[in-house]
Formats: sequence, C-alpha cells, structure tokens
Amino acid sequence: MMINEILLPALLETVQMVLISTFLAVAIGFIPAIILVLTDEGGLKPNKVVYKTLDFIINTLRSFPFLILMISIFPLTKLIVGTSIGTNAAIVPLTIAAAPFAARVIESSMKEVDNGVIEAAKSFGSSNWQIIYKVILKEAFPSIILGITLTVISVVGYSAMAGAIGGGGLGNVAINYGYYRFKTDIMIYTVVILIVLVQVFQSLGTFIYRKLSK
Repeated sequence: MMINEILLPALLETVQMVLISTFLAVAIGFIPAIILVLTDEGGLKPNKVVYKTLDFIINTLRSFPFLILMISIFPLTKLIVGTSIGTNAAIVPLTIAAAPFAARVIESSMKEVDNGVIEAAKSFGSSNWQIIYKVILKEAFPSIILGITLTVISVVGYSAMAGAIGGGGLGNVAINYGYYRFKTDIMIYTVVILIVLVQVFQSLGTFIYRKLSK
C-alpha cells in the first residue's frame, strides 16, 4: 500500500522531472558548447572576448548552490509555470542548474575530436558549420552520450534536493514522511530507489556509448 500510494507516484514524478529537465538542459547546453568550441584559442573561429565571457558565465552558474538558485528564481518559475511548488515548477530550476553542466561536458567531448579529422575536413573545403555538425558532433557523439549520462545523474541529485522545498518526487517524500513523520523505513526506501535509479541511468548510458563506439 505504501509503495503504490506514496513511493510509486513519487518515483514517476522524479523520473518526469529528471528526463524533461535533462532534455531541456542538453538542448540549451549545445548552443554555448558549440560557441565555446568555435571561439576557443585553437578553435575554428577564435574570439578571446566571447570565449572568456561565456566561460565565466558558465562557471558562475555551475558554482551556484542549487537550493539557493531554486529559491532565488521562484518569481521566474511562477511566471513560467504559474506556481513555484510541485513537479512542474521544479523543472525550471533543474533545467537552469543542469544546462551549464551539460554545456561543459558537451564542450569537453567535442574538444576530444582528433585535430587530424578536422584538418582533413578543412582540406576538402568544408565550412565551419559543416565541420561542427558533420565532423565534430558526429565523432564526439559517443562521448557526448556519456556526458549526458553524467548530467542525468546530477539532475537526479538535484531533484532530491528540490523535494526539500516543495519540488515533489522522492525528495519530497523523504522529507515529509521520512523526516517530519519519523518514518525511517520510507527514508530508507527512497534512498534505495534513488540509488537504483542512478544505476539504471548509468548502465543505460554506458550501454548506448558502447553500441555507438563500435
């Protein structure tokens, strides 16, 4: 009864928050990642000002504590979804928190591509955008999958923290039932479920990476 009425709905809420937030974060993160790769000192179109400015913004956002971020953007969250509590509301700060992390791991993956492949594409007269989309992203895609997996796992942790201030999901159950009502068994269940969830996402990401790397 407890699993069906409390933990299962909370698990579904957590999965919903994690998947939607990660999708949005990765979609947003691709833009600054590509700009960073292009404007880096050894990039296709070096621009020190653009690179350093964007690099500073991403580092600043990544260092912002998630709970403080979530509270500070309550007005923005309410403006977007109409409320500052609940599963849908938590997606906004989760996306904002995960986007710079996603941008950084995508950038790192793209920079791992062998320069020889890029130079070969240049010799065939490929434009910068053709090199980005048809060469670098294609070559870096397996590594990007691993980066996205890391992003998913980070968002799982963020989602648990979001539950502490009304974000819904397993974190909310752990606080309201496990902590405030002293139900230790529910607290243990939520921790175990979160661990299993992380293992599932990690295994899935590794499986896809191996398939793409062959």
